[in-house]
Amino acid sequence: MPYGASAVVALLAGLLVALGAAPAQAGAGYRYWSFWERESGAKSWTYATQGPSVARPGDGETIGFRFAVSEDSANAVQPRGTADFGTICAGTPAKGGDKRVAVVIDFGTAADASGGDTPKRTRTHCARVDDGATAGEALAAVAKPLRYNSAALLCAIAGYPSSGCGERTGKNGAEPDTGAAGDGADKSAGRSDDGGPSAGLIGGIAAVVVLGAAAVWQARRRRV
Repeated sequence: MPYGASAVVALLAGLLVALGAAPAQAGAGYRYWSFWERESGAKSWTYATQGPSVARPGDGETIGFRFAVSEDSANAVQPRGTADFGTICAGTPAKGGDKRVAVVIDFGTAADASGGDTPKRTRTHCARVDDGATAGEALAAVAKPLRYNSAALLCAIAGYPSSGCGERTGKNGAEPDTGAAGDGADKSAGRSDDGGPSAGLIGGIAAVVVLGAAAVWQARRRRV
């Protein structure tokens, strides 16, 4: 391979190594309401794979919401407190055509609170709603007012927090609202879920450098 092309390829290798070794931003995450589910008879929470406006819990199931700062769904913290359907809905009898859904709302800790807000105490409710109701409708039946942003991200439950919606946080505190999804991914900035460079960013740089190497090689051939 001609020297010029070799030099460019070497530059590519160096860039890939440097990007691959880039550390995640320490302390970074998103402040948001995570959504959890617990099927009837289950002993633990499962991070929901659908948003509350889409998920439809069945009669006898429990849904939970936890406000906290998390990098993504892999390290999101679960709702605390009682989550047993039988305990939460003990005083709510079944009714034909309706379903009962236990709702756990954990407002988080002071460390996760937005500036000026004080977390409320964890609450539990038994929502009796139409049989086809979504988790969001069950939540609205017991914890108004709810606040959503234009991307349908759940921003506030029972008016908490008073402002903000899924904002990114770091060592220097909260940054402006990015409209990020609840899983905390920051792909718009070319970064992966763990804070390192995304595959798309690395692939784009690789393509540019390889094209540069080809141009150098063609230019040297024409001069020979």
